[in-house]
Amino acid sequence: MSYCAKPLTLQLQLHSRTSSSSFQSHVGGVTVTTSTLSLRPSPSLVFTHNLHFQPKIKRASTTIRCASALTPQLKSTLDTVIASNKIVLFMKGTKDFPQCGFSNTVVQILKSLNVPFETLNVLENDMLRQGLKEYSSWPTFPQLYIDGEFFGGCDITVEAYKNGELQELLEKAMLS
Repeated sequence: MSYCAKPLTLQLQLHSRTSSSSFQSHVGGVTVTTSTLSLRPSPSLVFTHNLHFQPKIKRASTTIRCASALTPQLKSTLDTVIASNKIVLFMKGTKDFPQCGFSNTVVQILKSLNVPFETLNVLENDMLRQGLKEYSSWPTFPQLYIDGEFFGGCDITVEAYKNGELQELLEKAMLS
């Protein structure tokens, strides 16, 4: 099993009260009361959600690691999709209906260069969206792949378009 690069340090404490219990989390020296369980005379339980931030001195803690979203199956699928297409854009929305300004910018650049490209909508699958961040080591979308290699996001694509580097790279990719 894979783990996140930065483990989350979490400390839980149970504070007893007359008729309720409060669970508090300590993350980075901040106390967060995450929920209160109140017992009533009736058999039903009522949950309430309270947030209170209080600076706390760091105490003994337990490290919890989160599992990787990039499963071997997802990695294999991404490898296949990227290798099978000269230009792939992982974006929010589709090339016909971008749902993010940054994604729209990259789509418009690629359309203006008149190159064929495939898009995958990361909003349709949370596992894809999270796994792709690990796959590329890039935290945001869109993500552009050219000739099997990660090229960059919106800012890098815009800069490369302005200086002519993108056009050259796309021409080479289309000829290979």
